[in-house]
Amino acid sequence: MMKWKLTGRYLLSILLIVTLVVFLNIAILFGLLINDRTGLDDVESNSGETFTRNFSTYLSIEDGEPVVSESGREALEQYGAFVRFLDETGRVVSDVDTPSGLPDAYSPIELIQIYKYMDDELRLYFIGEYESYSYLIGVPEASERRALFMIDEQAILSYVSKAFLWILIVDLLVAALIGLLFSSRLTRPVYRLTERIQQLKQRDFSTAEPKQSGIYRPVFYDLNAVSQTLKTYERQREELDERRKEWMSNVSHDLLTPLASIQGYAELLDDDSLDDTERRQYAHVIERQAKYMKELLDDFNLTMRLQHGDFPLTLEETNLEPFVRELVIDVLNDPRFSERHIEFESIESGSVSLDRHFMKRALLNFLYNALLHNDDLVIVIVRVEGDIMTITDNGNGIAESDLPYIFERYYRGTNTDDARGSGLGMAISRDIIEAHGGKVVVDSEQGRGTTIQITFTP
Repeated sequence: MMKWKLTGRYLLSILLIVTLVVFLNIAILFGLLINDRTGLDDVESNSGETFTRNFSTYLSIEDGEPVVSESGREALEQYGAFVRFLDETGRVVSDVDTPSGLPDAYSPIELIQIYKYMDDELRLYFIGEYESYSYLIGVPEASERRALFMIDEQAILSYVSKAFLWILIVDLLVAALIGLLFSSRLTRPVYRLTERIQQLKQRDFSTAEPKQSGIYRPVFYDLNAVSQTLKTYERQREELDERRKEWMSNVSHDLLTPLASIQGYAELLDDDSLDDTERRQYAHVIERQAKYMKELLDDFNLTMRLQHGDFPLTLEETNLEPFVRELVIDVLNDPRFSERHIEFESIESGSVSLDRHFMKRALLNFLYNALLHNDDLVIVIVRVEGDIMTITDNGNGIAESDLPYIFERYYRGTNTDDARGSGLGMAISRDIIEAHGGKVVVDSEQGRGTTIQITFTP
């Protein structure tokens, strides 16, 4: 349906254009015919009729006979003509430059005959009048020719109407035939483009080798490229939706677990048979679970602020070496990691502008990940060189399939055994560093460890 609709519109456009051209041609023709200031005036001004009408300006009467002035004789010579003067009876009374062999008198019929059809020598004649005389101007080698027509106005009008109608019909038929021959070739690519766009609209991202050539071929290649891009985006969106669903399920579980503990131990605290030691133990569990829930909620709030750019920083000039050294000491002072192997190296430490609180959180996330996602024998090396910090471990590494997604929100890697956590830590750390104008690059190979390089200045 769409194909024939496009073809019909194309044909209609051609027919309208042809009709308009026909009308414009006729209008121009009539305009040229009725405008007395066109090029036709120049042709008429140089004609024998005009020369004959104006020739009377060279004439005068002397002793009762017409006489041609000197300028009139020059005009005759330039025009290549001769003149004969006739009285009322048709008798020749005088002449100028007249060739021999011409009659001395003309009857009315003879005058009409030579005026209409020339004489035996094919001379063209023009007739004028001056005073009581007539003058006959002959042009032996005239470039003009006289044609006489008998016109019936009604017949001419009828003929012109029929001719116009036939011209219009023939032009339209020719235009329709040409349009029909070429419309399919011209409209087929447009129809195919429309089809491809409809497919994309219906989320059909399949591609096909373009059959069209010429100017449309790059367009189809571009549509294929767009289709591939949209297909990739669609797949990523579906993967993100799956991860978000999985994340929501995990987070719901993470929140329900401490809530259940808080509720259970709160009910136990209501038991009057408990001694103070047991009550303190239960209160400590409740406090620990509440702190964990607060950390989860803080992560949600912080990632939303980072995502929407609502993240004011309190910057202060900081020497990188003591700042990072202090972080390493804090980690080693954590009872969970006091026995772990962490090395610190510093070469040419630089000074950078940081929000110490948020940057500490970002870097601790990287350190904790290196320790939590590997076994107890892992070796972690923290190195500061200028304005660059690297965290290297010889642990499990990151699976190649996980590596492109480690900085995405709600993502938990396949090597994450500990289900605790929001799945936002890596994304938060990256966003904090980028908010400072820095950059994070991760290089990892499964089974051979991971290196995280942090550049603090752009």
